[in-house]
Amino acid sequence: MTLTKADIIAMLKGLGIAIIGAALTYLTQWLTKTDFGQYTPIVMIVWSVVANAIRKLIDQPVQNITGLSI
Repeated sequence: MTLTKADIIAMLKGLGIAIIGAALTYLTQWLTKTDFGQYTPIVMIVWSVVANAIRKLIDQPVQNITGLSI
């Protein structure tokens, strides 16, 4: 099995999303003074999904009023 440049980029994006999810979980606990306890992994998953959705929205090409991609 060989890893291509695209594979490595995809893995790094996944790692970045996981790190963002963990950071947002920590930030949420710190801001709200809430201890999620056993639900911490679930909260991290939710934040990771949110981070991935935002990344996908940002990566979409912008269309101008004529419908052409910019």
